[in-house]
Amino acid sequence: MSAYFIANVKIHDEEEFKKYLVHVDDTIEMYHGKYLPVHKKPEVLEGKWDYSRLVLLEFPDRESLDKWYNSTEYQDILKIRLSSANSDIVIIE
Repeated sequence: MSAYFIANVKIHDEEEFKKYLVHVDDTIEMYHGKYLPVHKKPEVLEGKWDYSRLVLLEFPDRESLDKWYNSTEYQDILKIRLSSANSDIVIIE
């Protein structure tokens, strides 16, 4: 069953965040993940949306998603995202 990584991201340091973007795609591909929509301004039907972008990743299964997120490759660049943006992240299957 597919597993989805959904991130609402609020970037506060664009230049630093760009360093994260340079490397993240390779880590996602290593674990058979793929981008679904990435939106900078999704349409808000209800409530407030105070983020810079929404990212949706699909992995073949939860195990692949967990291996990606916990991998040395991703953990090395995760520090960059954490220092340059605030994120609310959920996983669904």
